[in-house]
Amino acid sequence: MPEDSWVGNYFNYFTEVEEHFQRVRGTSLFLLSPLDWALIESWKNAGVPLTAVLRGIDAAFEKWRGRKSRTQMVNSLAFCAQAVLTEAQILAGSGESTPRGTTRTNAPPFPLEDLRTYLTANAEAVQAAGYSEVAAALQSLIADIDQHYRDLEQLEQRLTALEEKLIATVKSAQSDDDLFAARRELDSQLRPYRGKMTADQLAMLERQYLERRLLEKAGVPRLSLFYMR
Repeated sequence: MPEDSWVGNYFNYFTEVEEHFQRVRGTSLFLLSPLDWALIESWKNAGVPLTAVLRGIDAAFEKWRGRKSRTQMVNSLAFCAQAVLTEAQILAGSGESTPRGTTRTNAPPFPLEDLRTYLTANAEAVQAAGYSEVAAALQSLIADIDQHYRDLEQLEQRLTALEEKLIATVKSAQSDDDLFAARRELDSQLRPYRGKMTADQLAMLERQYLERRLLEKAGVPRLSLFYMR
């Protein structure tokens, strides 16, 4: 992706990473796992620039293709975790920086009607799942959508706060057995990649994975603008 289009595509963080990984892997039909999506979210929430993630994926595959023996395909983004961290450190040291959201000098990266459709669908899904308070808050945002469209960074902050409230509500309704089963499932998927991540990365990934699983089980969508696809 050209550097000059990076900011405009930043709300497409998940899509950009998914498509780049598929392209470099050479299999466009490859589907990312729940662990992969949680990893992308942990990078986004940690402020890892999209540029660093894409460069890290390239670097990891370049190293993999340079091996004399390649008995296994790369089947998870977790394989690229260390390379992404390295590229993020290089990018920070070079003085390059990119905002975590859209900047005030850039046009919105998606049409107003797409935003309205996205928020409306989320409000309806949250209401159907029984979380009326959060649904009402989303409807309030929709009522002032023209104003929020002019400041997507602030809108994202509001949506993040609502999502955190939703996660806390869903989590409080889970039994200890449900939470234990989710953690065992995570440990099983993460075991082959633990050596490629720092303790901080692992902690953040575990949190994102468990929160994603909770919301999926409750039948409610993610609210962040980063999930507009």
